[in-house]
Amino acid sequence: MALLQVVLAISLWSTIAFADVVFEIVNREPGPVWVGIQGNPGHAHLRGGGFNLNQGQSTSVNAPDNWAGRFWPRTWCDSNSKHCLTGDCGNRLECNGAGGNPPATLLEITLKGDAGKDFYDISLVDGFNIRGSIQPIGGVGDGSRYSCRPAACFADVNGGCPNELRVNHNGMVIACQSACNKFRNSEYCCTGSHSTPQTCPPSRYSNYFKGQCPDAYSYAYDDRKSTFTCKSNRYRIQFGG
Repeated sequence: MALLQVVLAISLWSTIAFADVVFEIVNREPGPVWVGIQGNPGHAHLRGGGFNLNQGQSTSVNAPDNWAGRFWPRTWCDSNSKHCLTGDCGNRLECNGAGGNPPATLLEITLKGDAGKDFYDISLVDGFNIRGSIQPIGGVGDGSRYSCRPAACFADVNGGCPNELRVNHNGMVIACQSACNKFRNSEYCCTGSHSTPQTCPPSRYSNYFKGQCPDAYSYAYDDRKSTFTCKSNRYRIQFGG
Protein backbone atom coordinates (compact mmCIF):
# COMPACT_ATOMS: atom_id res chain seq x y z
CA MET A 1 0.00 0.00 0.00
CA ALA A 2 2.81 2.36 0.90
CA LEU A 3 4.53 1.59 -2.40
CA LEU A 4 1.34 2.34 -4.31
CA GLN A 5 1.06 5.70 -2.54
CA VAL A 6 4.63 6.55 -3.49
CA VAL A 7 3.97 5.64 -7.13
CA LEU A 8 0.80 7.75 -7.17
CA ALA A 9 2.61 10.68 -5.56
CA ILE A 10 5.41 10.51 -8.15
CA SER A 11 2.85 10.32 -10.95
CA LEU A 12 0.98 13.34 -9.59
CA TRP A 13 4.21 15.32 -9.21
CA SER A 14 5.20 14.49 -12.80
CA THR A 15 1.81 15.64 -14.07
CA ILE A 16 2.14 18.96 -12.23
CA ALA A 17 5.82 19.48 -13.09
CA PHE A 18 5.25 19.03 -16.82
CA ALA A 19 1.75 20.50 -17.08
CA ASP A 20 1.08 22.90 -19.91
CA VAL A 21 0.54 26.59 -19.45
CA VAL A 22 -2.43 27.93 -21.39
CA PHE A 23 -2.40 31.29 -23.16
CA GLU A 24 -5.88 32.65 -23.90
CA ILE A 25 -5.50 35.07 -26.81
CA VAL A 26 -8.31 37.55 -27.45
CA ASN A 27 -8.85 40.09 -30.23
CA ARG A 28 -10.73 43.22 -29.06
CA GLU A 29 -9.73 45.28 -32.09
CA PRO A 30 -12.45 46.46 -34.52
CA GLY A 31 -10.85 44.33 -37.24
CA PRO A 32 -8.70 41.23 -37.76
CA VAL A 33 -5.34 40.74 -36.08
CA TRP A 34 -2.74 38.24 -37.21
CA VAL A 35 -1.01 37.01 -34.08
CA GLY A 36 2.75 36.43 -34.24
CA ILE A 37 4.51 34.06 -31.84
CA GLN A 38 8.25 33.52 -31.56
CA GLY A 39 9.94 31.26 -29.04
CA ASN A 40 13.26 32.31 -27.55
CA PRO A 41 16.29 30.26 -28.68
CA GLY A 42 15.72 26.62 -27.70
CA HIS A 43 11.95 27.06 -27.37
CA ALA A 44 9.17 26.09 -29.77
CA HIS A 45 7.32 28.56 -31.98
CA LEU A 46 3.83 27.80 -30.72
CA ARG A 47 1.09 27.03 -33.27
CA GLY A 48 3.61 27.38 -36.08
CA GLY A 49 4.29 30.95 -35.01
CA GLY A 50 1.09 32.61 -36.10
CA PHE A 51 -2.60 32.63 -36.94
CA ASN A 52 -5.51 34.98 -37.66
CA LEU A 53 -8.07 36.21 -35.14
CA ASN A 54 -11.07 38.10 -36.44
CA GLN A 55 -12.79 40.79 -34.39
CA GLY A 56 -14.10 39.34 -31.13
CA GLN A 57 -12.49 35.95 -31.64
CA SER A 58 -10.35 34.14 -29.08
CA THR A 59 -8.31 30.97 -28.99
CA SER A 60 -6.14 29.00 -26.56
CA VAL A 61 -2.50 28.08 -27.12
CA ASN A 62 -0.72 25.51 -24.95
CA ALA A 63 2.95 25.90 -24.03
CA PRO A 64 5.40 23.85 -21.95
CA ASP A 65 5.58 25.22 -18.43
CA ASN A 66 9.18 26.39 -19.00
CA TRP A 67 8.47 28.17 -22.29
CA ALA A 68 9.89 31.60 -23.10
CA GLY A 69 9.07 33.86 -26.01
CA ARG A 70 7.02 36.73 -27.35
CA PHE A 71 3.65 37.50 -28.89
CA TRP A 72 2.87 40.47 -31.12
CA PRO A 73 -0.01 41.74 -33.26
CA ARG A 74 0.19 42.07 -37.02
CA THR A 75 -2.26 44.49 -38.59
CA TRP A 76 -3.46 45.55 -42.01
CA CYS A 77 -2.73 42.09 -43.40
CA ASP A 78 -3.63 40.92 -46.90
CA SER A 79 -4.98 37.37 -47.06
CA ASN A 80 -3.67 36.90 -50.61
CA SER A 81 -0.11 38.22 -50.37
CA LYS A 82 0.13 37.37 -46.62
CA HIS A 83 1.83 40.74 -46.18
CA CYS A 84 1.07 42.90 -43.13
CA LEU A 85 1.75 46.62 -42.95
CA THR A 86 2.77 46.33 -39.27
CA GLY A 87 4.50 43.45 -37.51
CA ASP A 88 5.05 41.51 -40.75
CA CYS A 89 7.17 38.35 -40.43
CA GLY A 90 7.96 37.75 -44.08
CA ASN A 91 4.66 37.59 -45.96
CA ARG A 92 3.33 34.50 -44.20
CA LEU A 93 0.56 33.63 -41.79
CA GLU A 94 2.67 31.25 -39.70
CA CYS A 95 5.90 33.02 -38.81
CA ASN A 96 7.80 29.76 -38.09
CA GLY A 97 10.57 31.43 -36.11
CA ALA A 98 10.70 34.77 -37.91
CA GLY A 99 10.31 37.89 -35.79
CA GLY A 100 7.99 40.79 -36.46
CA ASN A 101 9.06 43.80 -38.47
CA PRO A 102 8.91 46.93 -36.26
CA PRO A 103 6.98 48.84 -35.22
CA ALA A 104 4.99 46.34 -33.20
CA THR A 105 3.77 46.07 -29.63
CA LEU A 106 5.56 43.15 -27.95
CA LEU A 107 4.24 40.96 -25.14
CA GLU A 108 7.10 38.93 -23.64
CA ILE A 109 7.10 36.12 -21.08
CA THR A 110 9.54 33.69 -19.48
CA LEU A 111 7.92 30.83 -17.58
CA LYS A 112 9.70 29.28 -14.61
CA GLY A 113 12.51 31.79 -14.55
CA ASP A 114 14.55 32.81 -11.51
CA ALA A 115 13.21 31.19 -8.29
CA GLY A 116 10.56 29.41 -10.37
CA LYS A 117 8.68 32.64 -11.07
CA ASP A 118 7.18 33.69 -14.39
CA PHE A 119 8.44 37.02 -15.74
CA TYR A 120 6.34 38.98 -18.22
CA ASP A 121 6.25 42.47 -19.69
CA ILE A 122 4.96 44.67 -22.47
CA SER A 123 7.61 46.36 -24.59
CA LEU A 124 7.46 49.40 -26.85
CA VAL A 125 11.21 49.28 -27.52
CA ASP A 126 10.35 48.29 -31.11
CA GLY A 127 7.55 50.82 -31.34
CA PHE A 128 3.77 50.43 -31.12
CA ASN A 129 1.05 49.33 -33.49
CA ILE A 130 -2.04 48.47 -31.40
CA ARG A 131 -2.98 48.24 -27.74
CA GLY A 132 -2.28 45.06 -25.82
CA SER A 133 -2.01 43.40 -22.43
CA ILE A 134 -0.83 40.22 -20.76
CA GLN A 135 -2.15 39.12 -17.39
CA PRO A 136 -2.20 35.95 -15.30
CA ILE A 137 -5.50 34.29 -14.55
CA GLY A 138 -5.27 33.42 -10.88
CA GLY A 139 -1.70 32.68 -9.92
CA VAL A 140 0.40 33.14 -6.81
CA GLY A 141 2.35 36.32 -6.11
CA ASP A 142 3.73 38.43 -3.30
CA GLY A 143 1.07 41.15 -3.37
CA SER A 144 3.38 43.87 -4.72
CA ARG A 145 2.54 46.31 -7.50
CA TYR A 146 4.25 44.20 -10.14
CA SER A 147 3.06 40.79 -8.93
CA CYS A 148 0.31 38.88 -10.77
CA ARG A 149 -1.14 42.08 -12.24
CA PRO A 150 -1.75 43.03 -15.87
CA ALA A 151 1.08 44.44 -17.93
CA ALA A 152 -0.87 46.65 -20.30
CA CYS A 153 -0.71 49.49 -22.78
CA PHE A 154 -4.21 50.72 -23.55
CA ALA A 155 -3.39 54.33 -24.43
CA ASP A 156 -3.93 55.85 -27.87
CA VAL A 157 -0.21 55.92 -28.61
CA ASN A 158 -0.72 56.39 -32.34
CA GLY A 159 -2.96 59.41 -31.85
CA GLY A 160 -0.24 61.54 -30.24
CA CYS A 161 2.75 59.95 -31.94
CA PRO A 162 5.39 62.55 -32.96
CA ASN A 163 5.03 63.35 -36.65
CA GLU A 164 8.48 62.05 -37.54
CA LEU A 165 7.71 58.64 -36.00
CA ARG A 166 4.31 58.10 -37.56
CA VAL A 167 3.52 55.28 -39.95
CA ASN A 168 0.65 56.45 -42.14
CA HIS A 169 -1.75 54.50 -44.34
CA ASN A 170 -4.83 55.81 -46.14
CA GLY A 171 -4.75 59.01 -44.10
CA MET A 172 -4.53 57.18 -40.77
CA VAL A 173 -1.69 56.66 -38.29
CA ILE A 174 -1.42 52.88 -38.05
CA ALA A 175 1.76 52.64 -35.96
CA CYS A 176 4.35 54.68 -34.06
CA GLN A 177 8.02 53.88 -34.65
CA SER A 178 10.69 53.90 -31.98
CA ALA A 179 13.40 56.51 -32.37
CA CYS A 180 16.00 53.75 -32.73
CA ASN A 181 14.19 52.13 -35.65
CA LYS A 182 13.51 55.47 -37.28
CA PHE A 183 16.87 57.22 -36.98
CA ARG A 184 19.26 54.25 -36.56
CA ASN A 185 21.80 56.10 -34.46
CA SER A 186 23.66 55.18 -31.28
CA GLU A 187 22.02 57.95 -29.25
CA TYR A 188 18.59 56.35 -29.54
CA CYS A 189 19.66 52.72 -29.97
CA CYS A 190 22.02 52.76 -26.94
CA THR A 191 24.95 51.39 -28.92
CA GLY A 192 28.57 52.42 -29.43
CA SER A 193 29.48 55.37 -27.21
CA HIS A 194 25.94 55.28 -25.80
CA SER A 195 25.99 51.62 -24.75
CA THR A 196 25.53 52.08 -21.00
CA PRO A 197 22.61 53.37 -18.91
CA GLN A 198 24.71 56.40 -17.96
CA THR A 199 25.45 57.36 -21.57
CA CYS A 200 21.99 56.51 -22.92
CA PRO A 201 19.41 58.38 -20.84
CA PRO A 202 15.74 58.56 -21.87
CA SER A 203 15.07 60.73 -24.90
CA ARG A 204 12.04 62.88 -25.57
CA TYR A 205 10.79 60.07 -27.80
CA SER A 206 11.10 57.31 -25.21
CA ASN A 207 9.57 59.68 -22.67
CA TYR A 208 6.54 59.97 -24.94
CA PHE A 209 6.05 56.19 -24.92
CA LYS A 210 6.63 56.02 -21.15
CA GLY A 211 4.15 58.80 -20.54
CA GLN A 212 1.51 56.98 -22.55
CA CYS A 213 2.13 53.54 -21.04
CA PRO A 214 4.05 53.80 -17.73
CA ASP A 215 4.21 50.04 -17.17
CA ALA A 216 5.77 49.29 -20.57
CA TYR A 217 9.44 49.28 -21.55
CA SER A 218 10.09 52.41 -23.60
CA TYR A 219 13.75 52.01 -24.65
CA ALA A 220 16.76 49.74 -24.10
CA TYR A 221 17.68 50.98 -20.61
CA ASP A 222 14.22 51.61 -19.26
CA ASP A 223 13.89 50.98 -15.52
CA ARG A 224 13.40 47.39 -14.46
CA LYS A 225 10.07 48.18 -12.81
CA SER A 226 8.41 47.29 -16.10
CA THR A 227 8.86 43.55 -15.43
CA PHE A 228 5.99 41.73 -13.73
CA THR A 229 6.20 38.37 -11.93
CA CYS A 230 3.76 35.63 -10.98
CA LYS A 231 3.34 31.87 -10.76
CA SER A 232 0.40 30.83 -12.90
CA ASN A 233 -0.64 28.15 -15.36
CA ARG A 234 -2.95 30.44 -17.35
CA TYR A 235 -2.41 33.85 -18.98
CA ARG A 236 -4.69 36.07 -21.03
CA ILE A 237 -3.19 37.99 -23.93
CA GLN A 238 -5.45 40.68 -25.32
CA PHE A 239 -5.05 42.85 -28.38
CA GLY A 240 -7.15 46.01 -28.39
CA GLY A 241 -9.15 47.09 -25.40
